[in-house]
Amino acid sequence: SGSTSSEGSRGEMQRVGAKQYLVARALYSEDSFAEEHEKVCRPHKTTLDHVKQYFKCDAKRAKNTALSLLPIVGWIKIYRIKEWLLNDIVSGVSTGLVAVLQGLAYCLLASLPPWYGLFSAFFPVVIYFFFGTSRHISVGPFPVLCLMIGSVVTRLVPDEGPPVNITGFEGLTRDEQRVLVASSVTFLTGIMQLAMGVLQVGFVVMYLSDTLVSGFTTAAAIHILVSQLKFVLGLQVPGISGPLAIIYTLEIIFAKITSTNVCDVVIALVIMVVVFIVKELNDRFKSKLPVPIPIEVIMTVIACGVSYAFDFRVKYGIDVVGYIPQGYESPIAPNLHIFKETAVEAFPMAIVGFAVAFSVAKVYSVKHDYTIDGNQELIAFGISNIFGASFKSFAASTALSRSAVQESTGGKTQIAGVLSALIVMIVTLAIGFLLDPLPKSVLGAVVIVNLKGMLMQVREIPYLWKRDKPDCVVWLGTCIASILLGLDLGLAVGLGVELISVILRTQFPRCSVLANIRGTDIYKDRKDYTNIIEPKGVIIFRIPAPIFFANIEFFRSKLIEAVSKTMTPYHKQMDRQ
Repeated sequence: SGSTSSEGSRGEMQRVGAKQYLVARALYSEDSFAEEHEKVCRPHKTTLDHVKQYFKCDAKRAKNTALSLLPIVGWIKIYRIKEWLLNDIVSGVSTGLVAVLQGLAYCLLASLPPWYGLFSAFFPVVIYFFFGTSRHISVGPFPVLCLMIGSVVTRLVPDEGPPVNITGFEGLTRDEQRVLVASSVTFLTGIMQLAMGVLQVGFVVMYLSDTLVSGFTTAAAIHILVSQLKFVLGLQVPGISGPLAIIYTLEIIFAKITSTNVCDVVIALVIMVVVFIVKELNDRFKSKLPVPIPIEVIMTVIACGVSYAFDFRVKYGIDVVGYIPQGYESPIAPNLHIFKETAVEAFPMAIVGFAVAFSVAKVYSVKHDYTIDGNQELIAFGISNIFGASFKSFAASTALSRSAVQESTGGKTQIAGVLSALIVMIVTLAIGFLLDPLPKSVLGAVVIVNLKGMLMQVREIPYLWKRDKPDCVVWLGTCIASILLGLDLGLAVGLGVELISVILRTQFPRCSVLANIRGTDIYKDRKDYTNIIEPKGVIIFRIPAPIFFANIEFFRSKLIEAVSKTMTPYHKQMDRQ
């Protein structure tokens, strides 16, 4: 009967047509296995040995290092001119037009004169061409970084009142002081990124989970939205930084709401509605369109023409971009005194700028089947920001919408990026004056429309709550803290909440007792199934975490609890027998 029952059980487990595997091997202990199969005893390396190996240099290693520092050498050799060049040209022109507009618009977030955004859309792009490993991201201004720079700028050089007492501000206008602050903090950000790249610590981005980044960028989008209301409404609102800055800004806006410029509001609403509709059409029919319709550029040209023809600035008192100087300004040295004032704020800028760029680059590298190097990306952005800051550009990363344009219009390599920089250079050197009558409300409207993707991340909350409640708490904690305390402190709070989440998961893991699912050789948590078999006198206890000093007591108590609950009925049955 035992044989029959065994065969029946085996037959029950072997479903017709099911894939199966059988494992049959000798029983080993760790020592017996190592002895029988001649385990190699590797020599122990000291810290000094590792240091010597790291700095060891020969011809082959020097060549590999040079190639890794200049990734362009690797991909330029396999560049297919006939297949890729036309795509890169189309992509470069399309991306360049968007980069011009976004450079002007995002510069308002940094509280700088608009034309400095054109510098940021040129210098970092050219440097990244040589040192970057991604072939598809569009380097340049990123709204979140611009806002973080703007908070530093308005703190040191406020709209109202005297600037902070810093050596080097003497004899400079307010705008010149702000440009010096922005370029200095960008230079410091670049130094930090370059240092992290040289020290091979690109792994730090792994501590910024997708959940944390999502909550952080959503909060940043809300900050950006509020900061652009003054341009859309045509109000004079001073820049405010620090905790609760968003509350104080809204308070001032509501206090001045009766002074709203109707012309600015109408222009902004028309721009937002048209751009939003056409962007939706671009997404819906992207497979049928050769290139996305550059509606932002088209509406900007129309707005410039209408504003000039009807003299909106004089007739309706709207605020326009104004005079845009032609050409590039002479390089400047960073201010070391500003370094001391902004070191704490520069570090989160370095991390956020790299994290966003790396995550976007990773998406496109997977899609197009090539690899990117996180440490080399740090070096590339570090050098780009250091060089760009010397020519008065501000911290660069990548804008998601601009990168999407570069990739979706057929861009194959960073040649498209260089061509986009060429378009920006043409505007800067030759035709920038045509943008003089452009209303700032148009730029504000363009910024707000491009926030859609970041603002829609709030839809993740119900999904996160169902899937992983600690992750949802990280999202909410990061978002709320970033909104109320500011982006720099909010990021620190988010990292703290995430660290607590990891500690709790490790210290109090979800332990379970496994049971055999009837008719299979698979074991699952006995609480999740009803048709189970539990071997008499045997407990399979699972702890989904490493056992160490912090959770050993928790593990012991849960194990004793599981044993007592499982073995008590078994002992009672044995006593009856």
